[in-house]
Amino acid sequence: MTPRGWALLALAGLTVALVVLAALLIPWHRPPAPRADQLAALGDLPAEQVAKGREFRAALRPGGYAALAVGLLIALALGLTPLGSRLVELVGRPFGGHWVAQAVLGGLAVMLVADLVTLPFAAWRQSVLTRYGLSTNGWSGWAVDLLKSYAVSAVIGAVALFGFYAVIRLAPRWWWAFGAAGAAVLVVLLSFVLPVLVEPVFNRFTPMEQGPLRTELMSMAARDGVPVRDVLVADASRRTRAVNAYVSGLGPTRRVVVYDTLLREATPAEVTAVVAHELGHAKDSDVAVGTLTGALGAAAAVVALYLLGSWGPLLRLAGVDSVAQPAAFPLLVALVTVAGLVAAPVQALMSRRVEARADAHALALTNDPESFESMQRRLGSVNLGDPDPPRWEYLYSASHPSTVERMAAARAYAREAGR
Repeated sequence: MTPRGWALLALAGLTVALVVLAALLIPWHRPPAPRADQLAALGDLPAEQVAKGREFRAALRPGGYAALAVGLLIALALGLTPLGSRLVELVGRPFGGHWVAQAVLGGLAVMLVADLVTLPFAAWRQSVLTRYGLSTNGWSGWAVDLLKSYAVSAVIGAVALFGFYAVIRLAPRWWWAFGAAGAAVLVVLLSFVLPVLVEPVFNRFTPMEQGPLRTELMSMAARDGVPVRDVLVADASRRTRAVNAYVSGLGPTRRVVVYDTLLREATPAEVTAVVAHELGHAKDSDVAVGTLTGALGAAAAVVALYLLGSWGPLLRLAGVDSVAQPAAFPLLVALVTVAGLVAAPVQALMSRRVEARADAHALALTNDPESFESMQRRLGSVNLGDPDPPRWEYLYSASHPSTVERMAAARAYAREAGR
């Protein structure tokens, strides 16, 4: 069998593995609360809060979708015309056109162009956040965070680009197989590394101070049978008023992180409800499942790029002879960008189902639907969320159930528990 035949077989196997994994580990059976209950919850929210949340989201929407559109156009312009390949070759020219220069510096240049073109939309978003009082960062702090983000992306990108094209040169016929394995390993590695090395670049994390709340949270984690390394507090208030918490890391790097704004804004019972939700993610190994899904997806993407990239019309459009050339990197970026936009609704649906399961876990663990519902009200109020977003936007990009869905779920739990 030819390498292309093996690649087709590998892609089919990876696709089947992804489908089976999603079918078995994503809680598809958990539908949203009845619409009537959602509307009842919406009617109980203060009209001013609902109006302000919708106004804020409407202010963000034009810039957000314009950034997506412009990013797509830039990716297509660089990937489906000779412009991208010429840029890569131009950047590598001072170094004699060496493949390392083209692969690393040329690849980073392509990524930088896309970032710079969409930079005005990022500034637009920051101006909206500032106008509505959600950002406390200031323009200087925003610029520093942006540069940090570019630096982190450049380091990770340089390593990935060098490794990818080095594999191509070492195994020109079977690079897709080694590249797929490398992409999967990189995803798993980042799940361990990001919490320890990258997150501290943007925030300072300190253990939650000793007291009744910390004791209750650690006791709840032990009662839930979830090994958590620590409960940390992030100094999020220096850049935002938004409240949040999350779980990150795998195994020895797993920790629950709580924003200091959450401790400031919420009651202890509400904080407990949020952390119980995060323990639900840990209990069901959602980070591990997400990592495994991402690893399989990354491997499948490399194989698919190999197969699509050998299609003559695409190569001619990009002005390259082979997808294995560093000059073909813009073509790969264009294909990945399109695939990401197409896959977004499916990813959002999977995320909403997982988040709904974590909500159910929090309700069962705390047996306190009143505090859970009040926390959802507070999250929507402080974070200026639209409690019932437009259906099209919800289906395309919402990673969590809406506020009214979560409130209705808490009320349904209370009814079932006879409270």
